[in-house]
Amino acid sequence: MNTRNTRKTARRTLLALSAATAALSLSACGLIDGVGSDDASATPDKGNDITVGLLLPEKENQRYEKFDYPIIKDQVRVLTKNQGKVVYANAEADANRQSAQMEGMIHDKVDIILLDAVNAEAIKATVRKAKDAGIPVIAYDRLAQGPVDAYISFDNELVGQVQGRAVVEALGSKSGTGKVVMMNGSKADPNAAQFKKGALSELQNKVNVVKSYDVVDWKPENAKKDMAQAIAAVGVDNIDAVYSANDGMAGAAIDALKEAGAAKIPPVTGQDAELPAVQRIIAGQQYMSVYKPYPEEATNAAEMAVAKVQGRSIEFDALTRDSVDSPTTKKIPSMLVQVVALTKDNVQDTVLKDSIWTLKEICTAKYKADCDRLGLK
Repeated sequence: MNTRNTRKTARRTLLALSAATAALSLSACGLIDGVGSDDASATPDKGNDITVGLLLPEKENQRYEKFDYPIIKDQVRVLTKNQGKVVYANAEADANRQSAQMEGMIHDKVDIILLDAVNAEAIKATVRKAKDAGIPVIAYDRLAQGPVDAYISFDNELVGQVQGRAVVEALGSKSGTGKVVMMNGSKADPNAAQFKKGALSELQNKVNVVKSYDVVDWKPENAKKDMAQAIAAVGVDNIDAVYSANDGMAGAAIDALKEAGAAKIPPVTGQDAELPAVQRIIAGQQYMSVYKPYPEEATNAAEMAVAKVQGRSIEFDALTRDSVDSPTTKKIPSMLVQVVALTKDNVQDTVLKDSIWTLKEICTAKYKADCDRLGLK
């Protein structure tokens, strides 16, 4: 039996039971009466036989196939007593493909769409088509433009702040003059702008940002080229830290530094707690990552989708206590999930404790000595 899968399934079941308990508590108080939302896009009389369309943006990041899709699928099944289903499509970083996938779901009359946009602006017209067809759209992980009904993601400015703070901390006495290269995310992703804004709120007037790049499509190969340009301009041993918005780009930046002959890898940030990044962190090659509890985000997204379709407005409102604005829509009901700075000091209490990765997966022969040194178990 796969221990990791068993633990993950158990954890999802606990999350589902917690959600069910909360719903029963609301019902017992007379708050859920089965009356539908006033929103014309909801279908208040819909029962458990529902179809959730799930559109994810790419496969470069391990999380989407490994965590988001399986958790959402399982949670919808649990919440609908095995009667509901998830129809899934991954755009593989192609905005046009995602638009076509979404139009297919609209044509097939799914009950609701969870959309993690490749390009927030490009998908706007298709979001409008869904709205016109009476299909609610929940922006998942990235805030899409257009008339979305709700949004769930992590507190993205906080992510950037956590990363920026880590850079300043790592530089220590050199924080006033330290030369920092910024590897930001894609301009097509609104999250990237929020990460960057949060990071700059911590870095401005505290470090010397010598080069800054908005990496096309978040692709590591593009990040590696950008980092090579920075090394050529600044000098490999003159770079004191690298702000990288995610782990894939962090790995690419580290590879570029190694290939340029860096005497020592400077502190490099990341995000997503991907397995190679966790291994780099315990080996001292990457300074930190940002751990985002995907099970919590995915579970809550499934709960929001089911509550919206079934017209359970009280449950839905309880899940969307925050509010955000997009360039096209104001005061979007939202849930912003908190994040944690992941360093070598809390691997045990984060990704291992939450069964994101197992000890066996992290502590391969190459990293066993590092794991033993940190007392991971």
